[in-house]
Amino acid sequence: MPAIEHPGSIPAGPSLWRRLAAAVYDLLVVVAILMVLTGLVLAARAGSPFDPRSVWFRGLLIVGWWAYFAWSWTHGGQTLGMRAWRLDLVRRDGAAVSLWQATLRFAGAWLSVAAAGLGFLWVLVDRERLAWHDRFSGTELAFARSSAQPQNGERGDGE
Repeated sequence: MPAIEHPGSIPAGPSLWRRLAAAVYDLLVVVAILMVLTGLVLAARAGSPFDPRSVWFRGLLIVGWWAYFAWSWTHGGQTLGMRAWRLDLVRRDGAAVSLWQATLRFAGAWLSVAAAGLGFLWVLVDRERLAWHDRFSGTELAFARSSAQPQNGERGDGE
């Protein structure tokens, strides 16, 4: 698959630091979603206790987490954190991100974390600044189309 062309001397993709900053923002949103889901479960059970380690509850939280990212990536290509840091998720072939690719990316990100974060750190050595989950899903992070291009020698990646 051909990589997306990036004009001038702009690096192939955003830096690790910019990606992590967006991830921190998104983590705050995810925590809020998980709290709402937990509140809904408690309300549905009329406040009666349940085992938070149960498979059904953990599954519900994972589905809620996935739904946030899958919906964001397939409806505009940005999570709230990505929007704040002017990042877009795009397919490597230029088409819209599909639900299947969003799911692959989500699962791949978990694998990237499970490997002691090596999947994320891979952007430091990858020529195109792609993480494992970028390659796994056929997607990549790019500078947002709506943001102004870097000027006066700026690289546009926060470095």
